[in-house]
Amino acid sequence: MIPIHDLLFFALAALILVISPGPNMIYLISRSITQGKKAGLISLAGVVCGFLFHIVMVSFGLTAVLFAVPYAYIILKTLGTVYLLYLAYQAIKPNSKNIFEMDQDMTIDSPRKLFTVGFLTNVLNPKVAVFYLSFFPQFIKPQYGSIFTQSIELGLIQAFTSFTINFIIVLTAAKVASFFAKNPLWVRIQKWFMASVLVFLAVKMALSKAK
Repeated sequence: MIPIHDLLFFALAALILVISPGPNMIYLISRSITQGKKAGLISLAGVVCGFLFHIVMVSFGLTAVLFAVPYAYIILKTLGTVYLLYLAYQAIKPNSKNIFEMDQDMTIDSPRKLFTVGFLTNVLNPKVAVFYLSFFPQFIKPQYGSIFTQSIELGLIQAFTSFTINFIIVLTAAKVASFFAKNPLWVRIQKWFMASVLVFLAVKMALSKAK
């Protein structure tokens, strides 16, 4: 069983992942604003199923890699650190697009298409795969039991965190978009705060050691 303090830190990392702008968030916000909350929730169901796909694939993969490849932990830790720093840069880089500025002239999609596109958007999102491959090894230790079971445990925490935040985003997308459109200062504050937290997590990860 993974210690509770490690699970809480992982949950924080998962929270940072879900609130950092990416394909999933952009898709859910765009569908919610242009087609309504029902369309956003159907799209979210597809996204969540995409997470379950990643969880199973990565759990089997990590079980094999961590036992078979020497220094896999160091390689994946380095990958995770670089990835966090990349996300921090993406958050504050000049001329980055405001995700709340949506094209209102979008076509209306059927529920089946909404679900399918949500699923594929997540499955084909390298951000999710890299997060799993680089973060899971920081918290998975042989002394805690089955590596596969630990991977599933972390994956479910990440999926639940993502579902909760994205559910709120779907229900409030129009209001949030309107607020940020009228208060651009908050967008800049949000970006720099997110970048600061990402850098902190990157440094903590870089200094962590295998147990």
